[in-house]
Amino acid sequence: MGELGKEVLVFSSQFGSHSYGPHHPLKVERLQLTMDLIGTYDLFDTPGEPWVEAHEAEEEDLLRFHSPEYLEILKKANTGRIPSKGGGYGLGSGDNPAFPGLYDWSLLVTGATLECVRQVRDEGRRIAFNIAGGLHHALASRAAGFCYINDPVIGITRMIQDGLRVVYLDVDVHHGDGVEAAFYDTDQVLTISLHQHGYTLFPGTGFPDEIGKGPGKGYSVNVPLAPGTDDELYLWAFLEVVPPLVRAYNPDVLVTQLGVDTLVTDPLAALNLTTNGFSMVIQEIKSWGIKWVALGGGGYNSMNVARAWTKAWSIMKEVDIPDALPESFITKHRLDSKQSFTLSDPVHKLSGEAADNARKLAEQAVASIKGSVFPILDV
Repeated sequence: MGELGKEVLVFSSQFGSHSYGPHHPLKVERLQLTMDLIGTYDLFDTPGEPWVEAHEAEEEDLLRFHSPEYLEILKKANTGRIPSKGGGYGLGSGDNPAFPGLYDWSLLVTGATLECVRQVRDEGRRIAFNIAGGLHHALASRAAGFCYINDPVIGITRMIQDGLRVVYLDVDVHHGDGVEAAFYDTDQVLTISLHQHGYTLFPGTGFPDEIGKGPGKGYSVNVPLAPGTDDELYLWAFLEVVPPLVRAYNPDVLVTQLGVDTLVTDPLAALNLTTNGFSMVIQEIKSWGIKWVALGGGGYNSMNVARAWTKAWSIMKEVDIPDALPESFITKHRLDSKQSFTLSDPVHKLSGEAADNARKLAEQAVASIKGSVFPILDV
């Protein structure tokens, strides 16, 4: 079992008071569902203080990345109405609606990520996990892809200003474009993103030849994968590229975006991972022994989110838990008792021509990275 207190959750019950709207695919309720499952498995350190409470970030924190003009627009959108000129900043689309408390929500999520940074930097924690974080698409002056404030960028910027070396690793099904853009011309951060190919999914970026520029050349890494990619192929690509690069860069802190919209039953994307493959990725990351700020990310099947992040948290804490979901959780959330609810998934394997094509695409991406990036980092 992990050393008591070396891993911490950062959370706020206030997360649940916000909503993107009843028809929006990002369901804030998935966060409380996850915490309920974690609690039912008795994975909180102390019942009285199950997590570190998040507090809203300060505006000066947001200004580390975002423009003052953009923040003024977000403040006006906090009423739930799109301000004039809001469309020019990405607000009002189906992806990024104006909803009551939009700015408050963004401050709270970002504050939770900054608290994770503080926990690993100042409080001696090895791992801090903000399941609400990982809003990786927001740009300096534009909302995008359900993201208004880019909490990973703000947390990382805080750390590099303190002289820390950071690896940002993104396993969400979507390319971590906002984070990559923020650090594209610097070697102070190594960004690595594995994602569904940009020709087939938003945001349409993240190709192997996007490797950074200027002092940052070689410090942006992208592994695009074909729709249908399964656990076996994903893990092969991950292990070929990520551990050697992380070892070579030798970071002080690892920041991960752990989106689980990669799973086979996610409604918004087309990779075919299971919670089994996702758990193996988490186990590999844990084995590196690097200080770790873990952030949530995508995931649009709420039960997938709860199961995957609960399993991830158990791996972070080195606690073995039963595969079958506890009966009290099934009863509380009125799940169909006739179904089998487990943390693991049935094995899913791609076959035939689709599997051959997916393998070829992954091999091409890996070969490209080994040819262009590995020499720069002396791998």
